Amino acid sequence: MDQMKKLAKALFNNSSNPKLAWQLFKWIISSPNPSNSFSHFHQFVPFITRSLLRAKMFPEIDAFHQLLLSLPLHTSHPSLTTTVRILADSGHLTQAISHFRSIRTHFPANPPSLSLYNFLMESCLRENSVGYISWLYDDLITAGHSPETYTFNLLIGGLCDCHRLEDARKLFDKMRDKGCQPNEFSFGILIRGYCRAGLASTGLELLDVLKNMGLSPNAVIYNTLISTFCKEGKTDEAEKLVERMRKDDLLPDVVTFNSRISALCSAGKIIEASRIFRDMQLDDELGLPRPNIITYNLMLERFCKKGMLEEAKTLVESMKINGAFTKVESYNIWLMGLLGNGKVVEAQSVLKEMAETGIRLNVYSYNIMMDGLCKKGMLTDARLMLYSMKRSQVPPDTVTYSTLLHAYCTKGKVLEANNVLSEMVKSNCWPNSYTCNILLRSLWKEGKLSEAESLLQKMKEKGYGVDTVTCNIVIDGLCKCGKVDKAVGIVSEMWDHGSAALGDLDNSFIDLLDDNSKWKECMPDLITYSTVINGLCNAGRLDEAKRKFADMTERNLYPDSIVYDTFIHSFCKIGKVSSAFRVLKDMERKGFNKSLQTYNSLIVGLGSKNQTFEMYGLMDEMRERGVSPDVFTYNSMISCLCEAGRPEDAIYILDEMLQKGVSPNMSSFGFLIKASCKTGEFGIAREVFDIALTTCGHKVSLYSLMFNELLAGGETLEAKALLEASLDRCFDIESFLYKDLINRLCKEENLEGATDILKKMVHKRYGFDPASFMPVIDGLGKRGIKHEADELAERMLEMASHGNVTNKVYRNKRELSHAKLGKYSGSDWQTIVHRDDGSGIALKTLKRVQKGWGQGSTLSLQPQKNDYLDIWDGTS
Repeated sequence: MDQMKKLAKALFNNSSNPKLAWQLFKWIISSPNPSNSFSHFHQFVPFITRSLLRAKMFPEIDAFHQLLLSLPLHTSHPSLTTTVRILADSGHLTQAISHFRSIRTHFPANPPSLSLYNFLMESCLRENSVGYISWLYDDLITAGHSPETYTFNLLIGGLCDCHRLEDARKLFDKMRDKGCQPNEFSFGILIRGYCRAGLASTGLELLDVLKNMGLSPNAVIYNTLISTFCKEGKTDEAEKLVERMRKDDLLPDVVTFNSRISALCSAGKIIEASRIFRDMQLDDELGLPRPNIITYNLMLERFCKKGMLEEAKTLVESMKINGAFTKVESYNIWLMGLLGNGKVVEAQSVLKEMAETGIRLNVYSYNIMMDGLCKKGMLTDARLMLYSMKRSQVPPDTVTYSTLLHAYCTKGKVLEANNVLSEMVKSNCWPNSYTCNILLRSLWKEGKLSEAESLLQKMKEKGYGVDTVTCNIVIDGLCKCGKVDKAVGIVSEMWDHGSAALGDLDNSFIDLLDDNSKWKECMPDLITYSTVINGLCNAGRLDEAKRKFADMTERNLYPDSIVYDTFIHSFCKIGKVSSAFRVLKDMERKGFNKSLQTYNSLIVGLGSKNQTFEMYGLMDEMRERGVSPDVFTYNSMISCLCEAGRPEDAIYILDEMLQKGVSPNMSSFGFLIKASCKTGEFGIAREVFDIALTTCGHKVSLYSLMFNELLAGGETLEAKALLEASLDRCFDIESFLYKDLINRLCKEENLEGATDILKKMVHKRYGFDPASFMPVIDGLGKRGIKHEADELAERMLEMASHGNVTNKVYRNKRELSHAKLGKYSGSDWQTIVHRDDGSGIALKTLKRVQKGWGQGSTLSLQPQKNDYLDIWDGTS
């Protein structure tokens, strides 16, 4: 006996050496005094089983099982069942079931206890291995056991987890036939199953059944129903249940109130949620539960998401006072709220506070910060955050690297993205499908098809799942680069071959077909069809797009509002407004509301038919439904009214834009200026121009538009003044009809004005079309002002020889000397002369000047020397 105690002590002392412990155990079993060894045997079984499991010595565990089977029944049977329990409890369910079946085979007349069957069923549910449960239940009956209520509860729970609610209900209804009475837990399990399946109303009916059986519902059942109704937005039903709960002498607990607060917040009823939260904090007389950390975090998160930062800040201060702001999870919510609202500096202050108070940042904290910095375009700071993360010994995860990778790809910085990917791999943090899809999207966007091909091949080699998202990226890229037929082909092939359909891309991608089933699981989804339908519509292939729409619905993929909007936009674009409204009718019949995109498309379509009354009707409907028009909406209205010759009405639309805080763009002002000038209402045009200057600033396109319209409307002097103002601002005058202005001034006998324009352009060092001099030279010649005509002719020849015709200021010598020769340069200067359809005086002047070219003086046209040098030096 003393020897057995020593052996047992030796066995336990070698717990850190499972191989030696196993050898000692086998030696104990083979002891020459088996009666002693068997009397102490059972106490060694749990120890040796757990030792072998920790060391993952599974062959030895199987050998142990066989060893136990060889022992006498009274010793082996309890030891064998103990081993099965330990295996199941440790998560090794397959091996536990295997050993259990072996026990049933060797000892059919000595079945295990019902509690072991229940334990194994419970383990199956925990490990999500419900396939074993049916066999266990059948064997339980074979073994002669009568299932108890707990057994049925396990089975009902398993069926609910497998979404087999009908079977669960049938089993629940048969419990009494099997001699088992359902208890409140039976009802709770089935009610939870109905709630998870979105059938809370059916679950609520069971509450009445429960009461009719004389049972009392517990707080868990009520909380399950209340939480589900809250999540579904049925707050009235949830409130009724709270009252019903009180009538059953059950006080709503913090879980109940958290569900109500969460539901109200999700429904946008922040004020109501805040009122409940306040009552929980202050009103002890009502017997309300005090808020817990979940309550505080719920309110903080909702305040942040709604942009209510002042309320969130007040709550944070309150949490600090109450000692509830001590967890990194709360700090992470606050960080996300600040960064989500663009408060980077404040978020960095929170990081400093965390360091000072000893709150250690976790990987989620860093990921939140990096995401916020990347969205603000602060990529250098995000990079530094990654280095800080490593210094703090917080290993970056796939999300960390993917966030930075996405930011670089969005900015088109493929080289930096590749560096991040390389660093990611070196850190033993392997990319996943999401990471690869980010890179793939970027490569398609950059038009780097060969690199995209290589990436797809690497994804295959590394075993990354090429999923539907991957295929959608490729399909989108093909549509955008005009290869719609290939995109359509891939969608069709995906149904049979999954992502292997990407192999059918001719020379763009290598053949990716293989027999790997995971590549074939990739099926088209709604986004796939939306993408290819949009591609077909953009290519004007509406009939094919409609066939794809039909194919989608036949395969039980139902369109969303985006697909409908695509068709509505395409029909309106080509003027088929009636077809667009038929699509709209089907869209609304399917329960989708008009979006801003829908309204904009319809307004454009109606505008193409000059149906302004109907356009106003849509605008009124938008206001009623709370859809705010954007600049595109207003511009469509303005354009249509201007086309209809109603600029006064269009002005009212512009006023509404400004009042609603929608900033007009250049198109808004352009429509109005053109329409006003066309109808001769130049006063309105000037007012619009002044508003445009205030809103858009002094832009070349704005000045050019106003100048050209004034000139076309015969407002020559105003056009001249605007051109002079543009020259003073050194605008590029290529889009200005300045030659037409000079011609007009000359025809109106305003040679002085035309000469002033030319001199100013020369003085400002503009390179412009030398033919602009011709009408002025001709006019001066007719008046006999020979000297000034000669000076202009000499300057024209000089410009023609330099090819100085690009209509902009030359700011330095290098730019002037490298200017390309234009069609008016060199020996072709005569073509300039023959473009003049005047009296030929200009031609005589030019011939005369040509003979003495270089001997005359053009000082009156040249700027002063100091100004000339200032321009070359870049100091003017």
